[in-house]
Amino acid sequence: MMVDTHCHLLKEDYDNLDDIIMKMKDNIIIASGYDSKSNLEVIDLVNKYPNIYGTIGFHPSELDDFSSDSLNILEEQLKNPKIVGIGEIGLDYHYDDTDKDRQHDAFIKQILLANKLKCPIVVHSRDAALDTYEILEKYLDTKAIMHCYSYSLEMSKKFINLGMYLGIGGVLTFKNSSKIKEVVLNTDLSHLVLETDSPYLTPEPFRGMKNEPYNVYYVAKEIASIKGIDIEKVFDETFKNAKNIFNI
Repeated sequence: MMVDTHCHLLKEDYDNLDDIIMKMKDNIIIASGYDSKSNLEVIDLVNKYPNIYGTIGFHPSELDDFSSDSLNILEEQLKNPKIVGIGEIGLDYHYDDTDKDRQHDAFIKQILLANKLKCPIVVHSRDAALDTYEILEKYLDTKAIMHCYSYSLEMSKKFINLGMYLGIGGVLTFKNSSKIKEVVLNTDLSHLVLETDSPYLTPEPFRGMKNEPYNVYYVAKEIASIKGIDIEKVFDETFKNAKNIFNI
C-alpha cells in the first residue's frame, strides 16, 4: 500500500479533486493544513473520503492569524479521529524579513500541544537546520517527521537520533538532487516515509506539471533504484512507518 504522508489538496489548486483522490482509493493520503482556512478544508476532506487522514497546524510563513485561541481551536479539532497530527509547523528563514522570534514561539507552542495530546508533528524547516534541531532537541516528546527533508546526511543523523523520520518527496528524482540521494542511500528504510507535497515538487517524469498524491509511486521507485531493492519493499516499510507514526 502507498501512503502519501504530506500533500495539500485545496480547492483553489485543483478543479478535478475527486478524480485525483479516486486514483489513490486503495491507498492512503494524509492531507496537511497550514493556516486556519486550509485546516478547515483538511477537516472537510477527512470527513468526506475514507482513505484521507489529516494534519493541521500553522506554517511558519502563515502566522498572521495565529494566537492563543488558535491553540484552543487546534486542540478541539484534533478530537476528530481522522485528524492524526499537528503540521505542518516549523521554521522558515528563506526570506530576509523573517520574524524569527514569532516563528520560534509558534513552533514551540505547537510542539508542546502535540506533546500534551501525544500526537505526532510534521516539521517544515527551510534554511533553518540548526535552530530547528535545537528546538526539537529541547522540546520534542512525540513522534515526528522532517517534511521534505533537504539537509545533509550528517544533519539527517541528528534528527533520526531524536527519533524522527525523514519525509522523502519528488525532489529525490531531480537531476541535481545528489545530496538527498546520498541521504536515502545511507538511511535505513525504517526511518523514511513517502510524500509528494502536492501540488508542488512534482517528480520526474512529470516535472513542470501539477503534483498529485499518486505520484508518490515515482518517489518510491527512485528509492528502490537508489537502494537496489524491490519497490514493494519500499511500499511495505514506508507503510509500516506511517502507520506507526500516525496510528492509522
